[in-house]
Amino acid sequence: MITLAEKDQYLIVISYDAFSKDNWDIASKKPNLAKLIANGASTNRLKSVYPTLTYVIHSSYVTGMYPKTHKVYHNNPLQPFVPEKDQDWHWFREDIHSPTVYEAARQADLTTAGILWPVTGRAQAIKYNIPEIRAVRGENQAYKVLINGSPLFSIAMEIKYGTHRKGIEQPYLDDFITLCAIDTIKKKTPNLLLMHLIELDDTKHLYGTKGPHIEEAIDRMDRRIGEIMQAVCDRGIENKTTFLIVGDHGQLDVRYKIHLNTLFKKHGLIYEEESYYGQTPQKNWRAYVQGAGGAAYVHFRPGDSEARELAMRIIYEFATDEANGIEAIYDREMLDALHVDDRFAFMLEAKEGYAFEDNDEGDIITDLHARGKVYATHGYSPERVDYTSNLIISGPRIKKGFEIGEACVIDIAPTITSILNIPFHECNGRALKEIFL
Repeated sequence: MITLAEKDQYLIVISYDAFSKDNWDIASKKPNLAKLIANGASTNRLKSVYPTLTYVIHSSYVTGMYPKTHKVYHNNPLQPFVPEKDQDWHWFREDIHSPTVYEAARQADLTTAGILWPVTGRAQAIKYNIPEIRAVRGENQAYKVLINGSPLFSIAMEIKYGTHRKGIEQPYLDDFITLCAIDTIKKKTPNLLLMHLIELDDTKHLYGTKGPHIEEAIDRMDRRIGEIMQAVCDRGIENKTTFLIVGDHGQLDVRYKIHLNTLFKKHGLIYEEESYYGQTPQKNWRAYVQGAGGAAYVHFRPGDSEARELAMRIIYEFATDEANGIEAIYDREMLDALHVDDRFAFMLEAKEGYAFEDNDEGDIITDLHARGKVYATHGYSPERVDYTSNLIISGPRIKKGFEIGEACVIDIAPTITSILNIPFHECNGRALKEIFL
């Protein structure tokens, strides 16, 4: 049981998507981030989990567990032949198979809030919740958020600040999230606030990892953080509030996209079902590659050993040509070392400059530059050199100017609960106790 004095403490967790080591030199010189770094503990050597996808990592953030245990293995459940824009994601709390920090906080009678935090749809332990969830296939966006979040809270934020956004277009979406966070801090003052800012990730995907657009996005990031810091001061809780700012993954520039399902289709592993008069032929599969950016899962129909053998023979032969962009083929032993979900026997890792996509039409390898396109993505192995993210923790109990060194995203959950001084289950990560005074 925690004391009233301990309840009078506040933690604001800002996940800044794709805030990675290669952004550190620029970001650490911005006024608000520099202030937090000087007054707290930090590192640009935060290691992620595999694959380095947002929803996988955010599930590790709040559980302290590897994907092998929490079971969110990808942003999207497997949906063969469904266009990406129409696919469901792991929107809902029930998709996570491990206890979370926001449930631990609620059990300790602390107030919780989440603003566009991934995998929190229908999360009953978050009192003030606008989940990150997107309408697909003709669904109504506002209604989907309302029924899967906190209706009254969501309506109030939409009425107050909805005119500031344009759907999911940036920088307007992150501005909307920030306005909601400021209002929540001032009016609700939750002990634990989880918020997800996305502009930097969107910017890298669209325009690549280098160029003036990166610093412009970081400038806006720093401004938003400054506005949140000011809200804390306006509320009069600056001496009781800890900030935890964390990046989930890096990104790498991509020139070539690999479409292994096109190859599977040529070998009959993806095929059209026999159709009858008046019916549209339906696609089916015996083996299927689910792209995860720089990584990919190989799925097989249960019990179809023939398809499994053929698919892996095709992949191994394809990988012998270095121009095809396969860095590694991970078997189950290797996946165990990476703490990947037991459901999978094989994963693929792309070379830098390459990424996987689900498409089964057209060329097996697509040259994006030849089409005049710029693109970057993530998903690659966290074991890559310098493929790490940034972590900044600043607050009244945190050492000033402390360099954390190496850490992992699974350490975030136990560190959150240590900051809040609440019990938490045994997990794969460790509390970063060295940061505390």
